[in-house]
Amino acid sequence: MNVLLTGGAGYIGSHVLRALTGAGHTCTVYDSLVKGHAQAVHDADLVVADVADAAALANALREYRIDTVVHFAAFIEAGESVQQPEKYFRNNTAAALTLLETMRGCGVGRLVFSSTAAVYGTPDRVPIEETDRLAPINPYGSSKLCVEYMLRAYAEAYGMGFVSLRYFNVAGAHPNADIGEDHHPETHLVPLVLAAAMGKRTGVKIFGDDYDGPDGTCIRDYIHVCDLADAHVLAAHGVRPGEVRVFNLGNGEGFSVREVIETCREVTGRDIPAEIAPRRAGDPPRLVASSRKAMDELGWRPRFPKLRTIITDAWNWHREHPEGYGS
Repeated sequence: MNVLLTGGAGYIGSHVLRALTGAGHTCTVYDSLVKGHAQAVHDADLVVADVADAAALANALREYRIDTVVHFAAFIEAGESVQQPEKYFRNNTAAALTLLETMRGCGVGRLVFSSTAAVYGTPDRVPIEETDRLAPINPYGSSKLCVEYMLRAYAEAYGMGFVSLRYFNVAGAHPNADIGEDHHPETHLVPLVLAAAMGKRTGVKIFGDDYDGPDGTCIRDYIHVCDLADAHVLAAHGVRPGEVRVFNLGNGEGFSVREVIETCREVTGRDIPAEIAPRRAGDPPRLVASSRKAMDELGWRPRFPKLRTIITDAWNWHREHPEGYGS
């Protein structure tokens, strides 16, 4: 395949780039570099442009003879989306419409979409299955769900084929420690805890310790970024004309905030101060995926399911790149 990765210079995109090229596909990265890092792309072709720029998109699709798009480019901070919803609907939803229209105009009919577990909101049950109720509780989740609705309409109207991958909590880094997580600002738990281990933060906050669970803290399903990348390769092969296939991607096992912090202490061998803070609005108490459908239909199997492995790989990246790609 000739694959265009929008947002391919970001955390997840760069790992999927590595997996796709390793599987023999020809890849081009299309990224505005507002959040991504050119260093993460290594020797792949990089087009620096915005997904909202239809002319630049069309040029890239034609010049590189693209037949498949993997769409990552999006803002991902749920809290910020509550404060600035227009930013999320403009960048995540409206720009995706521009992408779909440009693909259609260029005769490109295959896309893998980076969706999110946030489309479920507060689930009625766990583990969550793809057929469960969709009820996002923040504009970030809503902006992604809007795109999923668009995919269904385009599949029905134009025969285009899509796979939508609903991620749970992604963490870790490539075992080579040459690509990893570098967000500014950082909002994800694992890198925040590891930053405290490195002395770059005074500690970490635990938002709420009175949830229904073993230790009172929120429970999340953590998936290694390389396992997520493997799923994208399989998904790209699994696109079917006129269909939208939807898959959850998680480990199927939940870990509490306290478990994550304690595992980070064990891996790093360092004290990590933690303090209890009030609950954050919109935080579901428990999010755990059922990924059985991806296993059954795509043949996907996580290679790095253990929390300790996920955190060890993340720690190796952060320790070798203390300032991220600016190190």
